[in-house]
Amino acid sequence: MTATERAVRLIEVAAEAAAEKLADDILAYDVSEQLVITDAFLLCSATNDRQVRAIVDEIEERLRIEADAKPVRREGEREGRWVLLDYIDIVVHVQHEEDRTFYALERLWKDCPPIPLPEGVRHAAAQRSRGAAT
Repeated sequence: MTATERAVRLIEVAAEAAAEKLADDILAYDVSEQLVITDAFLLCSATNDRQVRAIVDEIEERLRIEADAKPVRREGEREGRWVLLDYIDIVVHVQHEEDRTFYALERLWKDCPPIPLPEGVRHAAAQRSRGAAT
């Protein structure tokens, strides 16, 4: 089994929204063979709590407008360090970079197939990494 077309579309929209708010290390995994509760995970991180909240807000707004999707559960918003958005088809994890490093979710899901992200998301990430290197 692989992630549904709807799940992949939600991942694409969420990844684009995260990139627009300058999220770092945006990754997506097809977890449909490992979990029965969702098809895909989107992981991304931010340098501070305010940016975590901004990314979450943008993802929610874009998914609502572009995919008519609303989260059935939202956790971690009060602390602003790790916010989880559950859309049933996908689960979005927006983490403070320190928490992302500590919990290393990508290590847990490394055996799951990655979901290719839109070109704009990859291009934005490459631009930011080049800017950080200079």
